[in-house]
Amino acid sequence: MIHSFYPILNLFLTDTESNRVMNDNPLKYYLFASDFDQTLTFNDSGYVLAELVGISTSEFERKSKGMAKLNLVQQGAELAYLLLHDPEFQSKVRKEHLYEVGKRIRLKENISLLYEILNTGIDGYHFDFYVLSAAPVEVIHSALAGAVPYDHIFGTEFLYTDAGQIASITRATAGYGKVAVLDELQSQQQIGPDHVIYVGDGSSDVHVMLHVNIRDGFTIAVSEAKHVSQVAKRTVLSSSALSVLAPILEDVVGWERPRIREFFEAHGMLIQEWERGRTDWLTLRPAAGSLPEKVGVD
Repeated sequence: MIHSFYPILNLFLTDTESNRVMNDNPLKYYLFASDFDQTLTFNDSGYVLAELVGISTSEFERKSKGMAKLNLVQQGAELAYLLLHDPEFQSKVRKEHLYEVGKRIRLKENISLLYEILNTGIDGYHFDFYVLSAAPVEVIHSALAGAVPYDHIFGTEFLYTDAGQIASITRATAGYGKVAVLDELQSQQQIGPDHVIYVGDGSSDVHVMLHVNIRDGFTIAVSEAKHVSQVAKRTVLSSSALSVLAPILEDVVGWERPRIREFFEAHGMLIQEWERGRTDWLTLRPAAGSLPEKVGVD
């Protein structure tokens, strides 16, 4: 029975490998790491910043793609390079602009709820939520304020002059830099490599996904970008951050679908339809009074 007071949310899942089922132990600890740009957001912070300071997005795209084509920097670090070395960005961008980008960037829905559920909402499991991104850390702090603790956010870090101009870079969390941060977190928390989950959207996430996969961790892509979707164990296309829970509950926690349906409903989301096949189609209805929305998951 479908209740008309629930706005519609559509979700679709595609398996890329056999389900991974965990045994029921008293409490299992996992490290959950997510990219930021186009993983927790709908757009790229570089485009938002370019518009903010009066640089055309086409010019930003031209410069970024040129660097990527030449392999001038690690994939994902194009914005950091421009901020540090490009005369136009150097002359226009100040630290306060990065915080403003965080306020303007469009986030996916339910990030705070995702953090809460992963933290304490799944019986017998604790998932420690971190953000690893090549975006400037000021952008991420500003965007996720109140949703994810600052000490759980790792982004590109700069040193600034007294006037707020970028002077140098101290950390670039891009490409293999994400692997280094993830390994550091895993070591600090003494979590096994098979208890690491990584979520990303693009080519800058390939290094870390391969690293996680080869050590029996779990990876989720949130785009159909060729390189990353071929590497990830599951792919999720959605406007809701909660969508990554579907493959986690099914493949990592090992729940059957009736229990997953009950779980979503307990958090105000009804799975209206879920057709079994290589491509799984789900329709969710959020209890909040938002307008109808469509979501896809591979």
